[in-house]
Amino acid sequence: MGKITRAIDSEGNLRISFIDSRDIVNAAQSIHHTSPVVTAALGRTLTITALMGSLLKAETDSVTVYIKGDGPLKGMVCASDGAGMVKGYAYEPLVDLPLKKGKLDVGRAVGHGSLAISRDLGLKEPYMGRVPLVTGEIGEDFTYYFAKSEQTPTAIALGVLVDTDLSARQAGGFIVQLMPGAGDDIAVKLEENLQQLPPVTTLLEEGLTAEAIIEKITEGLTLKYLDEAHYEYRCDCNHDKICRALISLGRDELTDMIEKDGGAEITCQFCPKVYRFNAEELRTLLADA
Repeated sequence: MGKITRAIDSEGNLRISFIDSRDIVNAAQSIHHTSPVVTAALGRTLTITALMGSLLKAETDSVTVYIKGDGPLKGMVCASDGAGMVKGYAYEPLVDLPLKKGKLDVGRAVGHGSLAISRDLGLKEPYMGRVPLVTGEIGEDFTYYFAKSEQTPTAIALGVLVDTDLSARQAGGFIVQLMPGAGDDIAVKLEENLQQLPPVTTLLEEGLTAEAIIEKITEGLTLKYLDEAHYEYRCDCNHDKICRALISLGRDELTDMIEKDGGAEITCQFCPKVYRFNAEELRTLLADA
C-alpha cells in the first residue's frame, strides 16, 4: 500500500502530493519479474500514475499512461483510478544495460519516443494529450507534459532504488503544481528549494517522513494538509472486460481462433490471471462482434 500525503499552501497558490511507492513497485516487480533498470522505469511510471490518480475528482475516473520509445524497453502502459488502484506493465521486462555513472540507465532503456496520457472522466470521449519524450528518464518527461499539454507549471521528482535482491529498497515521488494566480515570488521560492533538494530515494534512505520531505520542498510557505490517499497495485481485470477485448478484435480474428486453435487463452498484461475460452464461447462472442 502506498500512502499519498497531500497539502496546499495557506494562500491556495500551490498543491503538492508525495507518495512512498515501494510496496507498489515491489508488487509490480514480483508480478512481472522485471530486471533492475525496468523496475526503475516502470516503478517511476507507476509512482506518477498513482499521484495523478489521486488528483482525479471521482472514484470512477481513470488515467492511463502510454510510453513508447525506441530503446530496448520499447514502452510501458500504466493506469490508475480515483479509488486507489494502480497497475502497469513494460513491453520488455528483462532489459539489461550497463550502469551510467553508477546509476540505472532508464533514459537509454526507454529511448526517444512519445508520452501520451488519457483521462476518462465519464464523458463521451476520454481526453488525450501527447508530447515527445524529453529524456526518457520519466520525471522530466511528465514535467514537460504538464507544461506543454496542460499549461500547468509543475515540478515532478521520481525515484526507485533497486536492492541487490532485485526488489525496490526505496521508491517514491512528488508532484507540485502552481495554481492559477500564483505570484512569481512563489515560483522563485519553490525553484530555490527544489535546486537544493537531494534525490527522493536519498531522502527516504535518510528516514525522512512524507511530511518532512514536503516541508523541505515548500520551505518558507505555510501549509495545510489534506486527507491522505492510499494506492495499491491492483488489477481490475474480469471476464466481461476480456470478452469485450476479444469482441473488439473483430470477426476475422475470432474466426481464426475458433477454426485454427479451437479456443483462446488470454493472459492479462497487468497481472498473471489467465482467461480460457472454448470454441463455443468464442462463437457466442463472434455473434456479438
